[in-house]
Amino acid sequence: MCFDTLIIGGGAAGLSCALVLGSAKNKPFAQDKRIGIITHQKTSHLQNALFNNVLGLQPGTLGEDILQDGKIQLENLYPHIEQIENEKVSSIEKSEDYFTITTNAHIYKSKIVIIAVGYTSFITIKGLENYIEPHPRSAIEKDRIWLKNTDHLVEKNLYVAGSLAGWRSQFAIACGSGSHVATDILTLWNNGKQTKIHDKV
Repeated sequence: MCFDTLIIGGGAAGLSCALVLGSAKNKPFAQDKRIGIITHQKTSHLQNALFNNVLGLQPGTLGEDILQDGKIQLENLYPHIEQIENEKVSSIEKSEDYFTITTNAHIYKSKIVIIAVGYTSFITIKGLENYIEPHPRSAIEKDRIWLKNTDHLVEKNLYVAGSLAGWRSQFAIACGSGSHVATDILTLWNNGKQTKIHDKV
């Protein structure tokens, strides 16, 4: 199974990235793209989050509800985005034209990969070791990590989003990071023309 873009992680950054990519489905440069998301969420910090300070969210919103509602929103609005459930990525290997992503159940190939998992030091995805460094915006004693990147780009066609990209662990920041990566990929697909997707009344 080969994707044009595969997102690894179904938390705030991963789901936000998928939603923005999905919203471009009617654009000529995106309509034939195969997009997937491995919605592994067990390590997401949203599992035990409570939100009172996020614009647009009802105070008291639970992070665990956002995780589930986000997958439903993605399925209802953009069913062409393939959601891969109950799989955890064990390795990523780069070849000349694509990445090979191995999970506990399957092997996938993708031209572009986005890493949007948590920023704990317990990350177990082989192939990322050379990019891991101490997190620049987290207390040292918390032992957090990031994937060294420039503007979310780790290396050609390999992106990172959310707290693992070096941002602080704040819901709105993670969502924005995922959306940022999505618009960078849409720009790439659109032959370098700066691209964003807005719905209008």
